[in-house]
Amino acid sequence: KVLSNVKTKGVFGEYQLGNILEQILTPDQYGKNVATNPDYNGSVEYAVKMPGSDDTTLWLPIDSKFPTESYEMLQAMYEKSDKDGIDDARKQLIKAIDSFAKDISTKYISPPNTTDFAIMFLPFESLFAEVLREPGIMESLRSKYKIALTGPTTLSALLNSLQMGFRTLLVQERSSEVWNILAGVKSEFSTFGTHLSKVQ
Repeated sequence: KVLSNVKTKGVFGEYQLGNILEQILTPDQYGKNVATNPDYNGSVEYAVKMPGSDDTTLWLPIDSKFPTESYEMLQAMYEKSDKDGIDDARKQLIKAIDSFAKDISTKYISPPNTTDFAIMFLPFESLFAEVLREPGIMESLRSKYKIALTGPTTLSALLNSLQMGFRTLLVQERSSEVWNILAGVKSEFSTFGTHLSKVQ
């Protein structure tokens, strides 16, 4: 109820998304207000920098959404214990989510500038859980619009997985460097062994 203003909810969602990204990724691993699609005159709230096939940046678009009207209607129907009202409100909620997914897909997905999918972030766990009550919603959004749906916890888990991937990639890129360091350590140890035998 504190967040009853539509704009406040939008700002809160964007703030929370930014906060999660800031906690998990380094500043050079993502961008804010990124123009991912040359055919669309606008930008996505956030995008994660993915390693491309060459030196170009491949963006993973992430957009925060909050279906205010339909979600508030659903909460009101729960308070009234109106079963038919709950069913109708849930249909409206899923319709809003579907519309958001289509919007994100059309505006921000643009291979090879971006990944072939984008992420829709729902800023409240209760909202995310409510949407997941719809059977097959995740698969439906993925197949129709190439959109992955996340809440705060699932986004954090996804970003942590990406972060691990970045670290693995960094190790792969620097494998020769690591090998040289290990070779240096090995030669230092042989020198150390010689000195140690002299001391003995």
